[in-house]
Amino acid sequence: MPLKVSLVSADAEVWTGEASLVVAKTVEGEIGFMPGHEPVLAILAEGQVRITQSSGSKIIANAQDGFLSMEGDQLTIVAGNAALIS
Repeated sequence: MPLKVSLVSADAEVWTGEASLVVAKTVEGEIGFMPGHEPVLAILAEGQVRITQSSGSKIIANAQDGFLSMEGDQLTIVAGNAALIS
């Protein structure tokens, strides 16, 4: 079962979909999420969010000033500023 990922900024939904791996930067360092990851609530640091979709294609976004929450197989990343790079 893939991760359900939602990346939102203060004013828009940046990307929503399914992924096999998401790597994000927190104030404590980089963290990777795969299906079945334990629950996490962390403060987002400025940096890239790298999403590997179930198909293998990659999505990269810049994000800063926010938090991320992992619960079940749902990863929500809320950033003050976020934009897709590719």
